[in-house]
Amino acid sequence: MKILDAILQAIIQGLTEFLPVSSSGHLSLYQHFTGNSGEGALMFSALLHLGTLAAVIAVFWRQIVALVLEFFSMVKDIFTGKFTFKNVRPERRLIFMFIISTAVLIPFYIFKGFFESFAEDASILAEGVCFLYTAAILFMADMSPRGNRRMTDLRTPDAVRIGFFQAVALLPGVSRSGSTISAGLFSGLRRDEAVSYSFILGIPAILGGGITELVGGIKQHADVGVLPCIIGVIVAAIVGFIAIKLVQWLMRTDKFKIFYIYTAVLGVIVIIVSIVEAIMGKPIIFGGQ
Repeated sequence: MKILDAILQAIIQGLTEFLPVSSSGHLSLYQHFTGNSGEGALMFSALLHLGTLAAVIAVFWRQIVALVLEFFSMVKDIFTGKFTFKNVRPERRLIFMFIISTAVLIPFYIFKGFFESFAEDASILAEGVCFLYTAAILFMADMSPRGNRRMTDLRTPDAVRIGFFQAVALLPGVSRSGSTISAGLFSGLRRDEAVSYSFILGIPAILGGGITELVGGIKQHADVGVLPCIIGVIVAAIVGFIAIKLVQWLMRTDKFKIFYIYTAVLGVIVIIVSIVEAIMGKPIIFGGQ
């Protein structure tokens, strides 16, 4: 893989992992139109996902540290017989909500190969349809009544709902952050709280998915080059940090609509291109590859 390809994919990953427009969908389009597909592409995508974790930790490190400390406190209470479900502290209940939302995702990983097949096939029709789905849920979330709940106010049905929306985002073109932010807004969360819950919740999902793809790439001897990987991870982390700050600002300034307008237009264009490619009988590849 060339250095320029690595940088471009890292920028796409860093931006779209957190902007509610689907990182998997954009990377799939990039790889489709440049001919950079296959196991090496999936392995590199996994590395970029791991790189964006650094951005999440850098922005939300206070909340993450507090949750980790509370988690170990909970484990201590379990082993000392002090654990109880009665009068649970808000922070501890929030840990339960994160666990439930993440657990909902686990059964869907059984079909992970099915979801990935849409990104690996020769057609981008599925990506186009999924972009339109993302636009639809973002629109409905933006139009929903403003909530005033905090993350610590979430209950089990809310956590299950958010977890299900996150699971659907395994499809390329369905935004994970857009899905979970929307589900948070549907649950009555404040906009800033929905963003925080979405990004912190993404840590185990991104980590687990990234490691799984990385191991798979290593077993299949996917070769993408050490230097492109290092540069890609660093660029993805830096761009990801900027993207998180951008989402927070856009939510505060009520400019969320830009995301569903963008994904709707992109979805229509992608569907049209996929139809043209089907008529031509071959994919459109730029750069003569």
